[in-house]
Amino acid sequence: MKYSANKLVDNLLESLNERQREVLVGRFGLGKSGKSETLASLGARYRVTRERVRQIEASALQILKKHISQNSVCQEILERGKKELKEAGGVLKADELLKLLKDIADDLTQNQLAMILESSKSFFFYPEDKDRWHFYALDKNSFKNAALLVEKWTALLQAKKEHVLNGKYEVLWDEFVSKRDLKAHHAKNHLSISKKIHRNPYGDTGLAEWSEILPRTIRDRVYLILRKKKEPMHFRNIAKAINEMFKARSQASAPTVHNELIKDDRFVLVGRGIYALREHGYEPGTAKEVIVRILKRHGSLRPKDVILAVQKERFFKPNTVLVNLQNRNHFTRKKDGTYIVREA
Repeated sequence: MKYSANKLVDNLLESLNERQREVLVGRFGLGKSGKSETLASLGARYRVTRERVRQIEASALQILKKHISQNSVCQEILERGKKELKEAGGVLKADELLKLLKDIADDLTQNQLAMILESSKSFFFYPEDKDRWHFYALDKNSFKNAALLVEKWTALLQAKKEHVLNGKYEVLWDEFVSKRDLKAHHAKNHLSISKKIHRNPYGDTGLAEWSEILPRTIRDRVYLILRKKKEPMHFRNIAKAINEMFKARSQASAPTVHNELIKDDRFVLVGRGIYALREHGYEPGTAKEVIVRILKRHGSLRPKDVILAVQKERFFKPNTVLVNLQNRNHFTRKKDGTYIVREA
């Protein structure tokens, strides 16, 4: 049988006087806006001090504690919550636990549950902060265990960044959990409350602080697109790929993308408007500079081999390569038909 959380909370609040009711509605965001109010804002409204508002809140919660302990629906919600948290390993993201508790009251909100918990102390609610999402914990020890696991896991990721970015995240995670004799779903729930772990649009998981995982700027997104593509792209196609992959409010324009490409030496111009990553083996330079580099690396080569080698790095036309080879100030043709760099 399902119950109405709205009716349940209304009945609880009826046990309070008007001022106590108004303070709890404000503090726990039980009004239409759903936003909680500070002690200071409520104090200003009622022309009392912050300390007086805190006292009113405390007395109201003490009254609710007795009613909650005697209310069968409240007890069912709280017992179910403790059971789910225990089975989850002690912590769960707020939306996950609420989803499970909706079997009892499908209109139950996070704010309503927070008020019931603050009165009963059956388990604990932790609001979102810069490092964690909203979550519930069975007790303080459960929270400490989750925090410690996240700390150790993020430290390992920092030390193994290249392994992670090369697709070894799941392998490392399985080894990490196994060595600590943890239940896999417990460890997963501990990790899920942290904002430090993120998955990019390509499905790669790692630390949110890494630009390859959570690219926050256009330049970071350009880099990720080229890194995953593993081949040169025209700047207009890069802009299109960014807009398809990252559903941002503002679209990345082709001129903006081009501007980022020319300002960062990680990106190499390999053709007219076409860019690639230096880390993929592409190097900047004119046709002459590329040919010099190739001949110094490989020694004497026939024209067709020079062309093939150049086109692995740059999108030069064969004739462009041949014209440069014929420049006697820079290159010498040997009797066997191969070319070398002319010695100064």
